[in-house]
Amino acid sequence: MEPIIHIENIHKHFGKVHALRGVSLDVHKGEVVVIIGPSGSGKSTLLRCINRLEEYDAGRIVVDGILLDNAQNINAVRQEIGMVFQSFSLFAHLTVMENLTLAQRVVRKRSRDESQEIALELLTKVGIPDKAQAYPIQLSGGQQQRVAIARALAMNPKIMLFDEPTSALDPEMIKEVLDVMLALAREGMTMVVVSHEMGFARAAANRMILMDEGQIIEEATPEKFFTSSHERTKQFLSTVLHMY
Repeated sequence: MEPIIHIENIHKHFGKVHALRGVSLDVHKGEVVVIIGPSGSGKSTLLRCINRLEEYDAGRIVVDGILLDNAQNINAVRQEIGMVFQSFSLFAHLTVMENLTLAQRVVRKRSRDESQEIALELLTKVGIPDKAQAYPIQLSGGQQQRVAIARALAMNPKIMLFDEPTSALDPEMIKEVLDVMLALAREGMTMVVVSHEMGFARAAANRMILMDEGQIIEEATPEKFFTSSHERTKQFLSTVLHMY
């Protein structure tokens, strides 16, 4: 089966910094791939290249059969990818309902009634239907991130990208966001997740990837990953697991 994401020999420079050094990776439909690694290893840069939020210098990326080589293709791919960032990126002047319906109406051309119905279904799915008329400032960090996930899902994406979605949250709020992500994984959503939440990786990932210095160091199932004999993997896991 053709991969839904095909990444081939991607290179990316930020000035003199070689952020991605020939990264290749395939992700198949319904897979959950969790990427871990130290700060500056290229994890988030790779994630952002998948929908061309970052331009890459060499290599090729094909998403759902579409090569990211021109503006028309990039726009087509972006409509099929939902992305959740570290910061919640909600419109502060809009209610939760307005945050969830705006792109539906502008991009998907849905009516007000249809977009509101979908928004309410998704708010129920992420456990906060009572917050539809609240403003972001009235929500906790965990609630805001759940709204951000619902907003991405409202566009009916084929793929969800998560860039350290719990890193800005208080410990008590992390579980509520991870529970939503775990439910998505169990429903068969294709997901690429940059995260150091090892419990989530164990429970949800089909594959785990360790990146360091712009390269993929190891790629394995969670079972094999957590018992890896690779020295760099063991070193990184000991640090992360000790932190938690």
